[in-house]
Amino acid sequence: MRIFVLSGQSNMAGRGGVHHRRWDSVVPPECAPDPSIQRLSAALDWEEAREPLHADIDTTKTCGVGPGMVFARAVLPCLQEDTPGEGARTGIGLVPCAVGGTAIREWARGERLYEQMVCRARVAARYGEIEAVLWYQGESDAESAAAAAAYYGNIERLIANVRADLGMPQLPFIQVALASGDKRNIDKVRSAQFSVNLPNVVTVDAMGLALNEDNMHLTTESQVKLGNVLAEAYIKNFLTTTC
Repeated sequence: MRIFVLSGQSNMAGRGGVHHRRWDSVVPPECAPDPSIQRLSAALDWEEAREPLHADIDTTKTCGVGPGMVFARAVLPCLQEDTPGEGARTGIGLVPCAVGGTAIREWARGERLYEQMVCRARVAARYGEIEAVLWYQGESDAESAAAAAAYYGNIERLIANVRADLGMPQLPFIQVALASGDKRNIDKVRSAQFSVNLPNVVTVDAMGLALNEDNMHLTTESQVKLGNVLAEAYIKNFLTTTC
């Protein structure tokens, strides 16, 4: 099983199709379930992945469509080509960890969310190889000038800590530069995201993707686009076989 950790805050957890705290239950074909794509539940059991992927993780908010299922469906054929002799038996394991409304300080080593993410990743790793962490977070840090100024150091520290605690010093880390946030500080956070200078870190840009009426969360259509952008980044930068 090829494992991907999904983490960050609400736009990774998914708010596509959520209006007035209700999800419209619309699942685009790009997000449809596939028997080859599993998710690690909050109870640490593998089950067929389906939207909303984070429903039992980000439990205090209403979850909708995120980028994870689109990403998994897009990379699955390439992973099968990249695994000689295994063919269609290659599967994907998604590990949802994102929680809405969280600042990066809540993802520091020793904090509950960080330790939960690492624990879930370690459990998943018993069943396959962790391929990458997909990270979309920073809107909460754009609410404060001090937090925005500290973001660069915090995100590099997070990446280093995750790699050290999982014993994977070259673990690929694909982060999403913000599409929304407090206008006073969003550019500071985005600059920090693009300035990360660590090996095997790739940044994709969500700016310009359509937002829900709250002007904060990506629409379902935008999440589909983002999932494909994340998949393209993973395939281009971290797969030996192109497809």
